[in-house]
This record gives sequence, structure tokens and C-alpha cells, in this order.
Amino acid sequence: MQVFKLFLFSIFVCVLMACATTDEAKTVESNTADIYFQLGVRYLNLNKLEIAKENLQHAIHLDSRNTQAFNALAFLDEKLNKIDDARLHYQTAISLTPDDLGVQNNYGRFLCEQNEIEKGIALLTAATADGLNQRPWLAMTNLGRCYMQLVKYSEAETYFAQALQFNSNYAPALLEMQKVNYRQGNFAVAKVYLNRYAQVPDHTPESLLIAIEIESASGNAGMAKHYQTLLLTKFRLSAEAKRFNINK
Repeated sequence: MQVFKLFLFSIFVCVLMACATTDEAKTVESNTADIYFQLGVRYLNLNKLEIAKENLQHAIHLDSRNTQAFNALAFLDEKLNKIDDARLHYQTAISLTPDDLGVQNNYGRFLCEQNEIEKGIALLTAATADGLNQRPWLAMTNLGRCYMQLVKYSEAETYFAQALQFNSNYAPALLEMQKVNYRQGNFAVAKVYLNRYAQVPDHTPESLLIAIEIESASGNAGMAKHYQTLLLTKFRLSAEAKRFNINK
């Protein structure tokens, strides 16, 4: 009987050790997955998309519940214009962690861009309403963009303004305020936001195009020409530059 008890105890100890070993292995895999995820995001920011994809896929292989890796991979799929893959990866991310603010923001934006605007608005509204959201201006700006698609300029402007209340130098919100005011014919207000935007980072092709339109509508031919020159010299191959028929 004593031998039998010792045998059972030995089995119990072995089971505990096996569990501990398994847990340690899972922890190592999870930590390694996070490293590959961070590498993937770094390469994504450098626009080295294939290397980024390899790292993100490896992170998911090591940890199939890594929400952030799925979120980043979906964003990468968007850049590669793989819309179906992006949708699948966003859906996986949101199913793993439904209240993740980053996923709500990215997936909500994605849905609006795919003309599933009601679904997008629902996710983005949830993100803006979350009291734990430390960067609400991201979702607010995207929410405003959704309303721009619906040609609901008043609602859009409200969300852009709210975004700027939280982050007064957030360039995307400043750019959207230019666009929404320009479209409503409020050229003087649009010019104010154009001047504010000029104090932030470098222009993009989109921002230069709206700057040209604002200055032209305001009767400032000289400044319109200035921004046109910037567009044609810095972004000659952009879609925005092609509107001026400068590519031969």
C-alpha cells in the first residue's frame, strides 16, 4: 500500500512538472511572438512590407491568439490592397479581443472605407466612448471621416473638432478640418486650419492638393501656385500631381 501511495505521489509530481514545463514553453512562445510582432510593426513603419509580413505571420504561428499581430497584419493587407485578407484578419482580431481600442479604431475605419459605414460608425463610437481610451482623437478623426462619406458635414466637423480638443496638433484632424470647411464653402475657416497644419509636419500630396484648392477659392493665386510647385516637385508621381497633367 505504501509503495502504491508513493507511486501515485510520483505520478502527481510528474504531472505538476509537465504542466509547469508546458506553461513555461507557452510563456516563451508568447514572448517570442511579441518580439516578432514588434519587428513586424517596425518593418511595416519602414514600408518594408514583405519582411513585415513574414515577421507578423511568424508571431501568429507562435501565438495564434496574438490580437495585435492580427491587427497589424490586417493593416498590412490593406497596404497591399488585399481587402479580403484584411477583413479576415480584422475579424479574427476583434473576435479575440472585442474591446481592444486599437482594433476597434482600425477595423471601424476599414469598414467605413469599404462602405459598411453603419458598422464602422458603431465600432468607432464605442472606441471614442471608452473612458480608458488614452488617444481618443484617433477614433474621433476616423469617425468624422465616416460622416464625410455620408456627406454629413456638420457631424463630421464636430468629431474633427473634438479630436483637436484632445490633440491640437494632430495633423490628420487639421487636414480634415480644411476639407470639411472647404466643401461647405467656408474658405476663411479652411485657411485658418491650413495655416495651423503648416506648423505641423511635412505636407502630403493630399494636404498640398487641398491647400491649392483652398488658396484658389480664397483668391490667393500666389499661394496656390506655391503649393502647386511643392506638389509637382516633391510628389511628381502622385495621383494628386496627375490632376495637373504634369506627367508625360
